[in-house]
Amino acid sequence: MIGPLRVEWVGTYERDYPRTRVLVAGLKSLGVVVDERHRPVWERTTHKAGGFLSPGNLMKAGGSYVAAWAGLAVERHPGGSPHVVVAGYPAQPDAVPAWMVARRHRALLVVDMMISLTDTLAGDRARVGRVGGAVLAGIDRTTLRLADLVLCDTRANANFMAMRFGVPRHRLVVAPVGAEPDAFPPTPQPSGALHVLWYGKLAPMHGLDVIVSAARGEGVPPIRLIGSGQLDSWLAHEIRRDPPQALQHVPWVPYEALAGEIASSAVVLGVFGRSDKASRVIPNKVFQAMAAARPVVTADTPGIREALVHGDNALLVPAGDPDALADALRTLADDPALRERLGTAARRRYEEMGTPQAVAEPLLDAIERSRS
Repeated sequence: MIGPLRVEWVGTYERDYPRTRVLVAGLKSLGVVVDERHRPVWERTTHKAGGFLSPGNLMKAGGSYVAAWAGLAVERHPGGSPHVVVAGYPAQPDAVPAWMVARRHRALLVVDMMISLTDTLAGDRARVGRVGGAVLAGIDRTTLRLADLVLCDTRANANFMAMRFGVPRHRLVVAPVGAEPDAFPPTPQPSGALHVLWYGKLAPMHGLDVIVSAARGEGVPPIRLIGSGQLDSWLAHEIRRDPPQALQHVPWVPYEALAGEIASSAVVLGVFGRSDKASRVIPNKVFQAMAAARPVVTADTPGIREALVHGDNALLVPAGDPDALADALRTLADDPALRERLGTAARRRYEEMGTPQAVAEPLLDAIERSRS
C-alpha cells in the first residue's frame, strides 16, 4: 500500500456520540488518516423510542435521511479514495449506501454493530411487536451480511452476533466503547458529604427499578440520578408513590458537564438490568468513571467481567438485586480507603483497554489482516 491508510466514516451516523469520537481519535493516534462525510439526522432526537417511533416522526426522519444521502452522493471525497469505509453507530441506516461507496472504491466495509435493532427495540425496550421485530431482524441481518468486518463492543456481543445472526467469527472485531481521556481526566476523591452518581437514558436495560429500590434502603448514601427517556413516567410515578430518601433525579445535563458530575461523586453506578442485552454490555458511563478514577458498582455480568473484577477494580453485585446494591454502597460509604483503591485500579484498567488508542488497535489490526 502506498501512503497512509485512509478510513472514511460516511453517512448519517451520530458523529458526536462518544463511541464514534473514541474510535476516530484512536485511529488518528495510530497514524491513520480519517475523513468524515456526515449529515445529521438521528442525533436530532435524543431518545429514539416512544414518540420517535410514530409513523409521522419516522416519515420525517426518513425524508431527512434521503436528503442527507442525496447530498453525500454528489460530495467529493475530502482527501482521495478511502481504503476502508465505516458505517458508524448506528450502522443499520447507512449500511446499504455505505456498501455502495465501499464497492465503488474497492474498499473494505466496516459496520459498527454496537447494537442490534431487533435486540434493542423488539427485545430490551419492547417498542415493537412480533412483525416489527421480524422486520428489524431482517435489517440487522442485511447489515451484517454486507460488512467485511463487524465491530462489536464486547466479546459477549460478538458471540451474540455469531450465534443469533450467523456472522463468521473471523469477521467479528471487538473494540470496547472506551472513553475520551481529555473529557474524563482522573480526579481525587471529593471531600465533604459523599454521594453516588448514575446517568444515562432511562431505558429498561439499566435496571432503574434496582437503583430506586436500593435508594429506599436505610443508610444508603444519596444517589444523584441524571437522565430522561422511555421510563420518565415510570420514574416519576415511583418517586411519588414511595419517595426514596436517598434519590435525587435531574432530567438531563450536557455531555460536557458529565466530567464535573463524576468529579463531585464518590462512586458511579453502571447497569443492573436482568435482560440478555444488559448482560452483554459495558456502557459508556462505566468507562468514563474508570477514566476518572472512580470506583464503579455494577451488575456482575459476562460483559462487565471482560473489564472489571469484583474486589479488585470494582464492586460487582447480582443483576436485579437492590439489597446487594444497597449493601455495596453502604460498604463504600464507610470505607474511604476502599474507594481510593478501587478507583486507582479502575483507572489503571482504563489505561489498559479504554483509551482511544487501545480501543482502535483491534480494528486497525483486523483491517490490516483483511487487506494483506
